[in-house]
Amino acid sequence: MIRVAVLGATGYAARELIALLLRHPEVQITALTTRQEDQPHLGDVHPTLRGRLDMQLQNLTTAEVAHSADCIFCCLPHAASAAVVSELLAADCRVVDFSADYRLNDADVYSQWYGVTHPDADRLGKVPYGLPELYREQLQGARLVANPGCYPTAAILALAPLLKSGAISPEGIVIDAKSGVSGAGRSAKAHLHFPEANENLLPYGVGTHRHTPEIDQVLSNYAGVTTDVVFTPHLVPMDRGELITAYANPGATNSGNDGLQTEELLAILRQHYADEQFIRVIEGIPGTKSVAGTNYCDITVRRVRGKVIVISAIDNLIKGASGAAVQNFNLMYGFEESAGL
Repeated sequence: MIRVAVLGATGYAARELIALLLRHPEVQITALTTRQEDQPHLGDVHPTLRGRLDMQLQNLTTAEVAHSADCIFCCLPHAASAAVVSELLAADCRVVDFSADYRLNDADVYSQWYGVTHPDADRLGKVPYGLPELYREQLQGARLVANPGCYPTAAILALAPLLKSGAISPEGIVIDAKSGVSGAGRSAKAHLHFPEANENLLPYGVGTHRHTPEIDQVLSNYAGVTTDVVFTPHLVPMDRGELITAYANPGATNSGNDGLQTEELLAILRQHYADEQFIRVIEGIPGTKSVAGTNYCDITVRRVRGKVIVISAIDNLIKGASGAAVQNFNLMYGFEESAGL
């Protein structure tokens, strides 16, 4: 059994993570942390987990966490996460990091988008990116994994195979993304209050969303061509779920009336993901209800009036966060990739 700790266990992603870990045959949860001093019980913080695990959330030091666990799922905010990861690694722990601290390869790019100096900059560019469908070999046996953002997961899985094959151009990609309110986290913010979010569709982070450089970096690295995406997220009045619609031009060699049509584009996606149990390439249109509560990503593509339209749907809390983390954990330890999922 692998002893596991969850740092920052009060959030929505942490709640889903704990639920998945509780059904994992090779996991023993040994520590849950919070910055609160009153040590609340798990069942009071997350009522859906009442009766499943009798444990208090504790304000533990990094040394105490490292002593109690073999692998740590770090659900702390950016910068706060990197500040403790190096200590955990030095203590011979393995870490799955939910923050953005190890996703970007360039410390200057990180500082530009996150507004702080990176606390562990020497490690950037050396940490495997936690999308198993694209980087499985790098994740096997890893000691630290950068768990992807939810929007990048949905966008990259949809676009990467088409970029790599040359079916779409790396220039002029527009990503229209929509996510449920849980994607913004559990902290109280005015625009997330029920009277503000209900019956309201709201774009946010227009031109400034921090997932933009992550999407560009991974698509560029994987496809071997430089992309420069336009990414606009929207807050949708639902609890969970995420859907992206991406618009791209056909690849330079596939444009015009003789370019790749819908069935040929679908064939590229099907071939690329033929052996991936959590990717479903479908002929119909993906919707968030079809993937809710699962680790699946549903993808389809259409050729419409000279454009390529790619659509994907995920559960932002599972495939976009905790499910991916468990999938990465399984690869790190050599377990069946679907264990717990």
